[in-house]
Amino acid sequence: MHITILHQHHASPDCPATCRQYSFMEKLARRHKITLVATNAWRILQVTHTYSWVPKGVELKECTVAYANKMGVVMRMLSFVGFAACAFYKLMRLKKPDVLWAVSVPLSVPFVVAQVARLRNVPWVFEVQDLWPCFPIEMGAVRYKWVQRLLYKMEYSLYKSAAHIITLSPDMTAYVVAKGIDPAKVTTVLNGTDIEKAAAINDADVEMIQVNYKLNGKQVVLYAGTYGRANDIPTIMQAVELLAKEPTIVFVLTGTGYYEPQLQELAQRVPNLLLLPPQSRDQVFGLFKLADLSLVTFNDLPVLKSNSPAKFYDSLACGTPVIVTNPGWTKTFVENYSCGWYTPAEQPAALAQTIKQVLGDKPTLKEAGCNGATIARELFDRRELVKDVEAILNNVAKR
Repeated sequence: MHITILHQHHASPDCPATCRQYSFMEKLARRHKITLVATNAWRILQVTHTYSWVPKGVELKECTVAYANKMGVVMRMLSFVGFAACAFYKLMRLKKPDVLWAVSVPLSVPFVVAQVARLRNVPWVFEVQDLWPCFPIEMGAVRYKWVQRLLYKMEYSLYKSAAHIITLSPDMTAYVVAKGIDPAKVTTVLNGTDIEKAAAINDADVEMIQVNYKLNGKQVVLYAGTYGRANDIPTIMQAVELLAKEPTIVFVLTGTGYYEPQLQELAQRVPNLLLLPPQSRDQVFGLFKLADLSLVTFNDLPVLKSNSPAKFYDSLACGTPVIVTNPGWTKTFVENYSCGWYTPAEQPAALAQTIKQVLGDKPTLKEAGCNGATIARELFDRRELVKDVEAILNNVAKR
């Protein structure tokens, strides 16, 4: 089977990124012909140079289009439009595949694939990684009502056009079905994680990190991810200040994004905040193994209840329990499997209190970590999740 993938935000494990598609392509390329159309935007963010830019056997067609999390609305729109135009040109010139696979976001990616699929009479699969246009609308990036209506109309037409829809969480699936889409056409394939990379980190690796950053005897609270507008970073910053006088608690943050300058300023004022540069895929698992607790925080917006953050899976795979702030499926998950705790978004005092309480109960903390590692091996292994994706692609191609 020949699979062509359109993914604007492709990155290798050398980058500070989730690399879901990289992991999937690595497995699929052993049995199928894979062509990837992507941008070169993440190349400059490579932290290490251990991996090839695309997995062995994957044909890359690259567009030179800039993108960064720090971009404002106008620059992001220009990036999306630029990539859409370049991608359409490249997809129309490629050898006709058996199936097209659109990895959203942004919404312009599935829009381009839908047009190419129609013109070339090829079925396509829509992977919904974030709910657009709900996300930019609720974040205030799309203010005009007529534009909102147009985007929602486009979203629905894309759901109808796709031969199948993959979502990354059960709440996303419920959202799509509530739009009037046949439930049989929608499959949840969790974001997942690279279990083998987590397992490769041993005690000696963790001890080395502790020594390097002078963290021996400290209880580490980790946030590993984007410092973006949607990630409720101000709440973390206020919790750091509230716990600044706790001698054993240290917050370790690694990432980049909008709030980076404010975090750097805070790190100069308080003794309990350690900022690390962005980490490669392999390196970040070392930090999760080191941490006693990790944070998965988002703003108090309805659309964010459904998201499927990589750090949630990475943390549990490393046996590190999590505090989540989404009142959606992640809250239900950590409560059902006793692998974490919930505290409401945008409430720094509640977050600080939960952190202090959890770290003070070491037996429960250890039990939650073990529970998380067990359920991660059962449900989060991308080597197993890719089989579900492959079955979907095969079924669509046969139609």
